[in-house]
Amino acid sequence: MAEAFIYDHVRTPRGKGKADGGLHEVTAVQLVTQLLQALKDRNDLPKDSLDEFIAGCVTAVGEQGATLPRIAPIMAGFADETAGLHVNRFCASGLEAVSIGAAKIMAGAADVVVAGGVECMSRTPMGADGGGPWGTDPSVTFHTPFLMQGIAADLLATLCGFTRAELDAYAVTSQQRAARAWTEGYFARSVIPVRDVLGMPLLDRDEHPRPDSTLESLGTMRAAFEDMGLQYGFDAVALQRYPQVGRIEHVHTAATSSGIVDGAGVVLVGSAAAGARLGLRPRAKIRSFVSMGSEPQLFLTAPVPTCKKALCNAGMNVADIDLWELNEAFAAVPLQVMRELNIVHEKMNVNGGAIAFGHPLGATGAMILGTLLDELERRELQTGIATLCAAGGLGIAMVIERV
Repeated sequence: MAEAFIYDHVRTPRGKGKADGGLHEVTAVQLVTQLLQALKDRNDLPKDSLDEFIAGCVTAVGEQGATLPRIAPIMAGFADETAGLHVNRFCASGLEAVSIGAAKIMAGAADVVVAGGVECMSRTPMGADGGGPWGTDPSVTFHTPFLMQGIAADLLATLCGFTRAELDAYAVTSQQRAARAWTEGYFARSVIPVRDVLGMPLLDRDEHPRPDSTLESLGTMRAAFEDMGLQYGFDAVALQRYPQVGRIEHVHTAATSSGIVDGAGVVLVGSAAAGARLGLRPRAKIRSFVSMGSEPQLFLTAPVPTCKKALCNAGMNVADIDLWELNEAFAAVPLQVMRELNIVHEKMNVNGGAIAFGHPLGATGAMILGTLLDELERRELQTGIATLCAAGGLGIAMVIERV
């Protein structure tokens, strides 16, 4: 079986997912086209070098619809023969796209793949696709009751005994680390400024972080999901499955939840032979990748078993991993993963996470994989895991090793 290597990656800055956000005027296909052009130019890729572009996008309707991963590489100057594939594994979509690309390379079905994802949440809001039968079809919800993500986060915090103060403290650290990373220039190599149709720069850095966040300022914020849980009955749904908690402690706020943003990220993956042919230097080898399911209502816990299986498949254990990148869907998620896997915070999300940067659903997996690789190189470390939870009780993890 062939090995799959990461040769490069780029991402856009994350713009606020609102009408006044820095990327609101840019469509999803334009975002990924600019990233593909950047990869093509900085790696001197021939027009016919790319076998496939695989793009994660969660809300794939309208201008984010099914033509995006087919059309974007052509718009970026790649050959008409370049195939395109749309992937939706909810929040895990971007990393799932990389996994599929790596699997094709390992199987000999492709030599060079660009994979990643995009989500323009200011233009195509979450839920614009209707949400499907989960939560709307009684015959489905009878078997898998629907729970809003924020309620699941508060349920996880309640079950684990995480306090509001612990969640706030984690969020402040995420903001501080993100601010330091930008100040020190850690993202200079990977963030590509986004331009408008006239070529004028629109945004060159993430605009969601709040570096002035403090424990005092976060302590004044109201619980984000309490009204939803009580008035719309989601607390009652959760307690049917987990009656032992007695009541849901609503401890997450907007500041301890991932932000709604626009953005895209892509990763250049290829075989050793393709890299040599194109004159590319491999930066990391993909050691293993795993997708798994977990209990659908408490779906935020999937990273723990998924990481364990990915490590097992790579012949490794937790102690072998130098750095961890976990999507900060809610503050309770990294706290639970660190507790269950005995990971020190100094190895987890060392440059901040989605609480500070925001979470462009289909793109985040590719973004955190790139962040992980950059930081392994900066610190001259060897191994890392990128992992995410996803709606419906899904998890994904990828183990990489620097070359």
